[in-house]
Amino acid sequence: MRVEHVDISALPLLNTDLETPDGGFPPAVEAFRDRIASADCFLFGSPEYNYSIATPLKNALDWASRGNNCWADKPAAIVSAGGGFGGGRSQYHLRQVGVFLDLHFINKPELFVQAFQQPPKFDNDGNLIDAEIRERIKKVLLSLQAFTLRVQKD
Repeated sequence: MRVEHVDISALPLLNTDLETPDGGFPPAVEAFRDRIASADCFLFGSPEYNYSIATPLKNALDWASRGNNCWADKPAAIVSAGGGFGGGRSQYHLRQVGVFLDLHFINKPELFVQAFQQPPKFDNDGNLIDAEIRERIKKVLLSLQAFTLRVQKD
């Protein structure tokens, strides 16, 4: 299994006026859509903001759904971090958005990281330092891999 980080910081805010008459997109969006289209599956990792998914993630979801939906019919998993519920509300909201995108999320295991509980989960640079959470992420990834292989057989 190979996991690649996809940087979404260069994506402009969704604006359909930026699309070309022939259905093209700004260069950063085209590059992003190519990466999404070529991926076998997705692991979404995001903090929760105001009971929802972070704006940059929603923006990326929207850009890759324009025209030919690059997310369609692909497996996915979610991990989140937040306060007392560990980002759970953002996960459930992402699952709702995923219905329209035709993403197929694994159901188990779930991972909600209570980011502000002791012991510390992240260092000052945002790197995960909690060994138990690392192991739980491995289980999520192995489940996603198994689900992806089953979907690809069909």
